[in-house]
Formats: sequence, structure tokens, C-alpha cells
Amino acid sequence: MQKLTTPEKILRAAHKLFDREGADAVSMRRVAELVGITPMAIYRHFPNREALLKRLSDDSFNTVAHEWEARSTHPDILKRLLALLEPYLDYALAHPHLFDHAFSTRRDDARRFPEDFRARQSPTLNVVADAVAEGMRLGVLKRDDPWDVAMTLWAHSHGLIALYRAGRFSYDETQFRTFYLESLWRLIDGIRH
Repeated sequence: MQKLTTPEKILRAAHKLFDREGADAVSMRRVAELVGITPMAIYRHFPNREALLKRLSDDSFNTVAHEWEARSTHPDILKRLLALLEPYLDYALAHPHLFDHAFSTRRDDARRFPEDFRARQSPTLNVVADAVAEGMRLGVLKRDDPWDVAMTLWAHSHGLIALYRAGRFSYDETQFRTFYLESLWRLIDGIRH
């Protein structure tokens, strides 16, 4: 087993705190205690708390993006789109604090639609937009702007998750997952050619 570097230990400890208790729990002092270093030692690797939180957020995006990429090979474009949006729900339910910080909290460094997304700066939405564009090229999906359609799918997915997490559904997690996938399927069916 490879020994972790100090920055890796810091990230792992911060991730654990964040995942369990949210962004407010991630202080340099608490992270340092978990790692066994002084709080000042963290600043050699991360210039401030915001940089540490940004790195955690970036790692969250990359985790979801890797899962989406792994599911981006299904030959049926319609099923692929549905499969791409399921890991988003999985991540939201398994890591609510990290999910909120990455996808729901206003941040000055967050990517903005449309310019940042069209410039392919989103590791997550790139995968969906590519599948949408391929579906349009193959005549499976109606011709439209692939980025606008990808954002529509993401907004629908995110909105359902936000409503569920806010207690607006009486469903348990299994029932909600079924509703979520059926609802996304209705939307995908509506853009079919």
C-alpha cells in the first residue's frame, strides 16, 4: 500500500469532515487534528480554507464525471442518457453535503451557462452534451442545441433531487428513485425524433 502524501491526508480528512458534517465543519484546525499536523502546516499545501473547499468541490465534480463517462458507452442513446443521470442521484443521496457544495451553493468560481459549458469546462455536462449531440447526429433525437438540451436534462434532474431532499415527496428512497428515472424517461421520450 502506497503511503499518502501530506496533501492527500489533508484532502482525505477534509473530505471526511465535509461528508459527515458539511462545509462549516471544515476548519484548518479540525483538519490538522485529524491529520496530526499543525494548522499552519496545511497552508503549505492549500493557501486558505476556500482553496481547500474548492479542491473538494472539484473532486466532487470529477467523481460524478468519471461515473458518467463510465456509463457513456451504452449503444442505445436514449438508455445512455438515462444511465448518465442516475449517478447524479446516487451522489446526491450518498454525499448530500458535498453534493450541495458542488452543485447547489453559489460560488464565485462556479461555471456559468452558457459560455463556460460551451467552452467544455464542465467535466460532467460535457458527457451529457456529447450524448445528446450524437443522438441528434444519428437522428434519434430532435435537432436542437445540444447544450440547451443537456442543461434542460440536468435542470430537471437537479430539480427533482432538490425537491426530494427538501421533503416535497412522501416517497421513500426506492420509490423516489423509481419516480426520478420514470420522470427523466418522460423528458427524454419528449425529445425523441
